[in-house]
Amino acid sequence: MNFGNPWSLVSGLFIGLLGMALFIYGKKQADMKCLLAGGVLCVFPYFVTSVVLMWVITGACVGGLYWWAKMDA
Repeated sequence: MNFGNPWSLVSGLFIGLLGMALFIYGKKQADMKCLLAGGVLCVFPYFVTSVVLMWVITGACVGGLYWWAKMDA
């Protein structure tokens, strides 16, 4: 994570909180899709330094989770 860029830090914090919420929801509902997406969203901001790339990956994870849930229903 790039600590020199405040937007990277704020984005990583927000994305991590979103991932934590998804992980907790998935744990309570015993939903492996939400657990997996939440775990990815919690971990990947540590390894990505670009703010734009962080949000693209977040959109792909959330969109993939939505698509995966629609395919199961």
